[in-house]
Amino acid sequence: MMPGLGEKYSIEIEAISKPRNDYQTEEYRASGLPTAPSIEVNGELAVKGDISQDKLEALICRHLGIEPPDVKKGFLGNIFGG
Repeated sequence: MMPGLGEKYSIEIEAISKPRNDYQTEEYRASGLPTAPSIEVNGELAVKGDISQDKLEALICRHLGIEPPDVKKGFLGNIFGG
């Protein structure tokens, strides 16, 4: 998901993946980095926890100062305005 959005918006995305136990050490807590999963934008914690691709794309667009693309609501969303 993130590499594709990085290409689409010509931005650098760095994904860090570690074993769960690494996030629970005293050293990691002392580092000041957020627990996983999370997303930082320019060093500022933007999201802690899971996020959908649509919401992540909207977050990137806000950071870049551009309008996010229209989100397709699907059949029921279009009928009920959801």
